[in-house]
Amino acid sequence: MKLSAATVDRMQPTDRRQEIPDSLCTGLYLTVQPSGKKGWQVRYRHSGVHRRMSLGAYPILSLAEARQRAREALAAATEGRDPAEEVKAARAPKPEDDRDKIKILIVQYHKRHLSGLKSGDMVRRELDRFVVAAWGERNIQSITKRDVIELLDGIADSGRVVTANRIRAYLNKFLNWAVERDILPISPATGIKPVSKEVSRDRVLTADEIRWFWAACEAEAFPWGPLGQMLLLTGQRLNEVAQMTDGEIRGTLWHLPSLRTKNARAHDIPLSDAAQAVLAGVERVRNGSGYVFTTNAKTPVSGFHKARIHIAEHMEAIASEERGEAVTIPKWGFHDLRRTAATGMARLGIPVRVTEAVLNHVSGTGGGIVAVYQRHDYADEKRQALEAWGRSVKLLVEGGSGNVVMIKDFAQ
Repeated sequence: MKLSAATVDRMQPTDRRQEIPDSLCTGLYLTVQPSGKKGWQVRYRHSGVHRRMSLGAYPILSLAEARQRAREALAAATEGRDPAEEVKAARAPKPEDDRDKIKILIVQYHKRHLSGLKSGDMVRRELDRFVVAAWGERNIQSITKRDVIELLDGIADSGRVVTANRIRAYLNKFLNWAVERDILPISPATGIKPVSKEVSRDRVLTADEIRWFWAACEAEAFPWGPLGQMLLLTGQRLNEVAQMTDGEIRGTLWHLPSLRTKNARAHDIPLSDAAQAVLAGVERVRNGSGYVFTTNAKTPVSGFHKARIHIAEHMEAIASEERGEAVTIPKWGFHDLRRTAATGMARLGIPVRVTEAVLNHVSGTGGGIVAVYQRHDYADEKRQALEAWGRSVKLLVEGGSGNVVMIKDFAQ
């Protein structure tokens, strides 16, 4: 039958499905269903097998358009292609491009940018801990400003406001890097302010809190117990202690290479008798890197937020039992142990410049001209100071007064 727009329009349904061939385009058929619905179909051969493919419904697809699509399908079949399979493949959902997933891009960000920074590994750990954990499988283009705000709010609502501000800064730089590399047109973090204004902390544990902290660490056991005790006894930063290796311990001296310190200055920390006793009690988990504080033999410990909560809960339980009533201890953080050590040494009469040497500070009395021209590292003075602080902590733990040990032999 020679089909025309008029004959197609007038074609009436019957009680059976009809297939009317088009004499002007061999292989094209008009189908008429018993329901009255009409459509177009093309028949062809592929690999010696007869195939058929639906082209579309009438009148959405006109006779002229159907003939054009049929000719294209027949031409493809003549070339050895299967037009039906090609259409199916074109309509199939495209697999998500892994290269734009957050977890993949953060690996690239570490390789291209963070690896060249002294703090790069720390930033990578924090991005993995919060950003990858929340969005790792998502494409970066799907991240909205609202997503960023909700992520930061969630961290802040868990009591980690300062951490939320740090993650905001790290995330902002990562997203700006993605913009620079034409992965994103604009950063979804643009215009997002810090979660809260940070106030300089001055929290120092009291004598009683030091006793309760020490007892809580003994109850907590490895790894957080001895890690907490080493933080208090040495006054060093959390990551410096957490990533301590046996290779850094040289007899009674703990050597921190420049790559491991915040200010990129190598630092020697004399280990007091108290600190040596803590380390001697740590049962080592064999690992290739020699980490002292590791649970998986692959990486140093992490999960500091939960660890602090566990120790704080133990402290309150111990304090409540001791006093026979519920005791609430004001919130403290691991960095407050460093401040507590510094304050404790000051109370023992240790000169500020020696305390700064113990803490590896380059500001204050140790900055400026002094830092450039005075290369004396106060090795003997640091050892005396840390020994005195260790004895003071021991006296507190045993129930005595931590202020009875005074330093008299430092040059004033």
